[in-house]
Amino acid sequence: MAKLVFGMMQSLDGYVDDAAGTLCMPAPGPAVFRHFLDVVAGHAGAIYGRRIYEVMRYWDVDRPEWDVVEREFATAWRRHPKWVASRTLASVGPNATLIRGDLHAFVRNLKATVDGEFDVAGPELAAAVAPLIDEYRLYFRPYVLGGGKPYFAIVRPPLRLVATDRIGEDVVRLTYVPA
Repeated sequence: MAKLVFGMMQSLDGYVDDAAGTLCMPAPGPAVFRHFLDVVAGHAGAIYGRRIYEVMRYWDVDRPEWDVVEREFATAWRRHPKWVASRTLASVGPNATLIRGDLHAFVRNLKATVDGEFDVAGPELAAAVAPLIDEYRLYFRPYVLGGGKPYFAIVRPPLRLVATDRIGEDVVRLTYVPA
């Protein structure tokens, strides 16, 4: 049975991006980027909402300015299957499938039939499938945005802390499971 995980970087005040919808925190340092490379490489797949999927499509095309670690990340991201929940997209890129119909039924079936850890990406998507999420990973960075899109969109499930980790020089990860 699959494990569904929702994890995103956020500001100290709980926002994943600012009010304009743009992430205004600097790119993570090398240790944090390496951490996320390892996380993505370990995923059996990812479930995306349209907006985050479109942002992540950046990794579909090799870029000459990338270093070795960025190329490794792109390879890991391309390798795993992606499912995209969208009412507006007509098609998706390589190794991706549009989710049509009942999102809950699709995710329940995915969890029952595929082994491994799956990422659910995006606050609204996570809120839509909250009863199916097995673990929340909150990555706090030392920035305050003062507003924007919160990590928890609408649904704020009761949670129990199971781990704390320092990632790199300035990121703290708190891991929770549903209480």
